[in-house]
Amino acid sequence: MHGTGVPLITPFDADGDLDEERLREVVRWVEDGGVDFIVPCGSNSEAELMGVEERARVVEVVADETELPVLAGTGHPGLSETLRQTDLAAEAGADAALVVTPFYYGHDGETLEAYYRDVADESPIPVYLYSVPTYTDVKLSPEVVGRLAGHDNVAGMKDSSGDIETFQRERRLTDDEEFDLLVGSGSVYAHALASGGDGGILGLANVAPERASEIFKLHQAGEDRSARQLNAELVELNRAVTSKHGVPGAKAAMAERGVDAGYPRKPHREVGDDVRAEIEALVDDLTP
Repeated sequence: MHGTGVPLITPFDADGDLDEERLREVVRWVEDGGVDFIVPCGSNSEAELMGVEERARVVEVVADETELPVLAGTGHPGLSETLRQTDLAAEAGADAALVVTPFYYGHDGETLEAYYRDVADESPIPVYLYSVPTYTDVKLSPEVVGRLAGHDNVAGMKDSSGDIETFQRERRLTDDEEFDLLVGSGSVYAHALASGGDGGILGLANVAPERASEIFKLHQAGEDRSARQLNAELVELNRAVTSKHGVPGAKAAMAERGVDAGYPRKPHREVGDDVRAEIEALVDDLTP
């Protein structure tokens, strides 16, 4: 996976059920916005609020709707559920699996490495590591990443730590392998690309797919200064629809752009009027 990927928002109706037609519309929206690949069932997708079969159905709908590569989130706290989810994703048409670090219980680096080797050994599709310590309180070390990069079925990683030093170390330790290193924080996208990243999986790309994609295109054209400048302009919007207001904020921002992304699934709640006004102002200022 290279370029700009989107951890696809999952639309739910007012009763909390998956809205498949809206999901298809969201796929078309991000595709028209220029993203390079689609990531259903990630953190921004509310995957942890969905069951195994429901997540598989989301992947199936997305894979049916798009010709872009599909990197499906399949990670669970336990190995058995992760392997089952990965098999279902492959059957649904996913091209690769994004596997979050096991969470809830604490695990040391040796345990995490063994876990990923087990997943990669059994997975019918390539595996991407996923480190998102903000949500899991688990962070893969660059040394573990470097060793796992040598596995034949470990294809890359999404690093959502936001730590450029860690990202640079991961790049150095995986340089000798065919390993796609992707950043998960839109606020440092341009900086990660300049540090050797192959792309990003950005919550921002749900709201402003054309702007997020533009950062990568500027980098490809050798215009890293312009890429950093654009990235800086988008930091407040990115922050509003990720760390500050989360999925409800992202869905409100998409509505402002004319995209019906449905309701957030409980226990999430829709944003209030003050937050909606804040988000609308950011969207109006920073998107075409």
